[in-house]
Amino acid sequence: MRWDTLSRSVLAGKLPARKQALDILKSSDDELLAVLHAAFAIRRHYFGRGVSIHIIRNAKSGLCSENCSFCSQSALSESEIPKYPMQSVEQIVEGAREAHRLSAIRYCIVASGRTPTEKDLATICEAASLIKREVPVQICTSLGLLSEEQARRLKKAGVDRYNHNLESSERFYSSLCTTHEFSDRVATAKTAKTAGLELCSGGLIGMGENLQDRVDLAFALRDLDADSIPVNFLDPRPGTPLEGLVRLTPADCLRTLAMFRFVNPDKEIRIAGGREACIGSMQVLSLYAANSMFTIGYLTTSGQGYEADMEMIRQAGFTVTEIIE
Repeated sequence: MRWDTLSRSVLAGKLPARKQALDILKSSDDELLAVLHAAFAIRRHYFGRGVSIHIIRNAKSGLCSENCSFCSQSALSESEIPKYPMQSVEQIVEGAREAHRLSAIRYCIVASGRTPTEKDLATICEAASLIKREVPVQICTSLGLLSEEQARRLKKAGVDRYNHNLESSERFYSSLCTTHEFSDRVATAKTAKTAGLELCSGGLIGMGENLQDRVDLAFALRDLDADSIPVNFLDPRPGTPLEGLVRLTPADCLRTLAMFRFVNPDKEIRIAGGREACIGSMQVLSLYAANSMFTIGYLTTSGQGYEADMEMIRQAGFTVTEIIE
């Protein structure tokens, strides 16, 4: 396939069919640079050479009732991770101040658990209100399954965006979790959009799914009109049911990012968890498909470091997107 022809078609308004998306994932290593070049044409059209920086605050760690097999915070996990209840309002607000000092455009407050308790939701809402008055940073929260009333409260408090990943395809998800269903995740994503929140929803690649599952996930996110799509790559965690899986190759990760860009051309595509472990020395190439990245670290694992991330962006000729105050 002529990948540049496909990218021109996308820019002309014709989105790829599922077979074309699958062809991207099946392309050879010899074609990798051509695929990334074609994806970059789309990325550059919508986002230039800007990279949006996001910083996560793990405001509540572990202690989760759900049995997601990929997560070190789940009820099934025997991973040695920090476990603590919801942090204080001041701790969460101070995290926002630090995120702003590091040029983050978005501050992501994450709490483990099936759904937020009343006490935890009140803490998040109070912190969000204070951040909005003091810190010029956009706020994203990730608190699990959400009701309409909870979504409205978050929006009123000043939260800009809600994260709730679909994680994988509907077909494959039931093999990863049984304490809730794929449809529950879709319902929460729709609830967030209905409340006027932007939707951040993506997935975790490399859990044993097939290539069609990855395509189905990309199209499911397109159907939901997800504003931001974080693409995580499984770095198997000791103590989880998936600890024995082999990491994806860098080329597989890069092809996947390109496919998400083709299917969701004007959406924020973020390189997220596992990028250092799975893409390694080739991760700078991910910026040719993705226009956003987490820095410093993730929920229970560290990253390569802020300075290394900034230097990678600079050396590749990209720029950090600044928030408009």
